[in-house]
Amino acid sequence: MANAFATPDVIAQRALASLINQSVMLPLVYRDVESDFARAKVGDTVNVRKPAVFEAKPFNRASGIEIQDITETTVPVVLDQFWDVSFAITAEQFALEVDQLQERVINPAMEAMALAVDLSILSLRDDITNEVGQGPNGTPPSAHTYNDPKVLIDAGKVLNDYAVPQAGRNAVVGTQGQADWLATDTLVNAGAAGDTLALRQASLGAALFGFRPYWTQNIKGPAAGSIPEPGDSLTEVGVAFHPTAFAFASAPQELAPGATGSVQDFRGLSLRVTWDYEQRAKQTIFSVDLLWGVKTLDANRAVLIKGADEES
Repeated sequence: MANAFATPDVIAQRALASLINQSVMLPLVYRDVESDFARAKVGDTVNVRKPAVFEAKPFNRASGIEIQDITETTVPVVLDQFWDVSFAITAEQFALEVDQLQERVINPAMEAMALAVDLSILSLRDDITNEVGQGPNGTPPSAHTYNDPKVLIDAGKVLNDYAVPQAGRNAVVGTQGQADWLATDTLVNAGAAGDTLALRQASLGAALFGFRPYWTQNIKGPAAGSIPEPGDSLTEVGVAFHPTAFAFASAPQELAPGATGSVQDFRGLSLRVTWDYEQRAKQTIFSVDLLWGVKTLDANRAVLIKGADEES
């Protein structure tokens, strides 16, 4: 007998929460989506609102205040990423309490989806030209090397030069970066911080030189023994950025007529869960899918943390 509490809405809500909790990059980027339609399909475009920009002006008592218009611009993002995690569970598994079902089935499924989402967001590093971390002899020059957390001082200067807001800045490095940074005195006494489970586990400590530092397994250097192509980095490529450097957008999808399922939305993230009983095998087929797109909003609000490139 199926668990009476495992309704489509409950499963979809648990899956959505699990996805957010297990992603490192997703909570760190901009997700303010303005959609003109209730349901979307692959190839549709949604509009991402960019924050309003104001200018501080000197006050003149004679002329009074100058009221500025609130002008919000939008950037189109194509929903071209459609990923699915499907699996079959037995009647015995379906009869589990919701918490057990989440631990055994939902969380592992969403771990796979979180991996795809984070890699998609990290692909936007290809749009970034600002770099720090090669050291004094690098091009461009940097006071600190990529494997020293003090490189964030150099990253902060780059963002400051572009007048990037200081609040909300993040830095994400890979597995080698995590090992190198944690071995320095700079991070020995840093306290853990973060919002979601993944961020708490990925945190390298409290705010560091104006950034929240994190690490992820999804940033890796060249494989051992491999020879990078000319122009490719010889090291991991981390990234320091303001949330408004990158955008993630998704939109609700339709449920097929007669389908058992649910679509759940939360802060620019929309997840669809459907299921169907397969009588021949006496099992229930679950399908969890997510339609999304990513885009660089402002390349000058991010800077790469890396070593030298392979020479041509």
